[in-house]
Amino acid sequence: MTKSTEQLLNIDRNSVFHSSTHLKQYAAGELPGRIITGGKGIRITDSEGIELIDGFAGLYCVNIGYGREEMAEAIYEQAKKLAYYHTYVGHTNEALIELSDRILKMAPEGMSKVYYGLSGSDANETQLKLVWYYNNARGLPRKKKIISRDRGYHGSSIASGSMTGLPIFHAHFDLPLERIKHTIAPCYYRREVENMSEIEFSQFCADQLEALILREDPDTVAAMIAEPVLGTGGIVPPPKGYWQAIRKVLDKYDILLIADEVVCGFGRLGSSFGSTHYDMKPDLMTVAKGLTSAYLPLSGVIIGKKVWEVLEDGTDQWGAIGHGYTYSGHPMGAAAALCNLDIIEREHLVENSHDVGQYLQQRMNATFADHPLVGESRGVGLLHGLEFSSDKSHRAHFDPSLKVGPQIAAACLERGLIARAMPHGDILGFAPPLIATKSDIDQMVDITEQAINQVMDKLVV
Repeated sequence: MTKSTEQLLNIDRNSVFHSSTHLKQYAAGELPGRIITGGKGIRITDSEGIELIDGFAGLYCVNIGYGREEMAEAIYEQAKKLAYYHTYVGHTNEALIELSDRILKMAPEGMSKVYYGLSGSDANETQLKLVWYYNNARGLPRKKKIISRDRGYHGSSIASGSMTGLPIFHAHFDLPLERIKHTIAPCYYRREVENMSEIEFSQFCADQLEALILREDPDTVAAMIAEPVLGTGGIVPPPKGYWQAIRKVLDKYDILLIADEVVCGFGRLGSSFGSTHYDMKPDLMTVAKGLTSAYLPLSGVIIGKKVWEVLEDGTDQWGAIGHGYTYSGHPMGAAAALCNLDIIEREHLVENSHDVGQYLQQRMNATFADHPLVGESRGVGLLHGLEFSSDKSHRAHFDPSLKVGPQIAAACLERGLIARAMPHGDILGFAPPLIATKSDIDQMVDITEQAINQVMDKLVV
């Protein structure tokens, strides 16, 4: 007998622990649930037959869109041939070999090897272990602190959650770890000095970073981790000159740069990687979401030659490296990634992200730059954020109790569009699949405008 939506949700409430959810209210049925049953292109369908435009590609990840039978077939064929074997002590598989070679050919110059996990969180845990091992192998046991940024997002495990610079991921979890420090976010809109140019603000951010390094002692600071574009912290592209100024400081004090490409990698910005888009010159890179478009879990740590050579020296000193996961280099994940990259290349989705991304930025800015509720309209490629303000001339915040961002996200959802209320301020985020068309963008912008106007009318009553 087929269960109804209500019956299934009752079972769900009694058995599933959901992320980012008010646990008691959901379990008691006071918060709604939704059962997703299918998807095609940029749209998903729920158990009640409601179709929604996914303006956030799941969580920035379903880059090739939903319902790709080619992906299912690639996973199935790999499962028939070899569903699993570990990658310890030199064991490997054909899909993994091909994928690793392909990633390194796509990556910025100077990358050497790829290590695999299942999520961006575990990949960033690996990054920390490698950085600490690297400095131990160099005879620098004090050089262990990691600098992240306020509003950065790097995961929600213990170490990656510590590197995340959002209070909700720290509060009540006894985080961050003591070795993790945070510097200013490159959010030009929220600058304290009104008449500061973008170049001046970028230098101010670099000066703040250098001051933190000096306070902590450069001999104790090992690495900085950063997203090319702030994602969950509000979809904030860096101001002009930012990465050049930051790289100069890191080079001065022998500090590694970890580029967290989980959101930006594989086409989101209209470039293969955010690192190349902004000429970051990273020493290490983290990839995940866009690697398989979320058809299977897979993440990667891309290790630069400078770091790799020291890791090799470490194993000469101490023997086989003591790090590994059961599912590292999983053959089915590698097969999914290869098929995903085939689709991205064949359908020119990086180029589409660039072209349609430009259209997204133009439409959003033309529609909302002068809107009385919108303080800033910002983005790059197929990433865009709208930050709302109660007094845009002074960049004033709304009273948090009004929940303006969530209200607007809910009004979008009522009209058939999923846009994300970001967790740090009243910000609405967009990250549609890379297959989005200009027509899709028009529909998204029109729905968003209706939703914002609806909430504005409520606020001024």
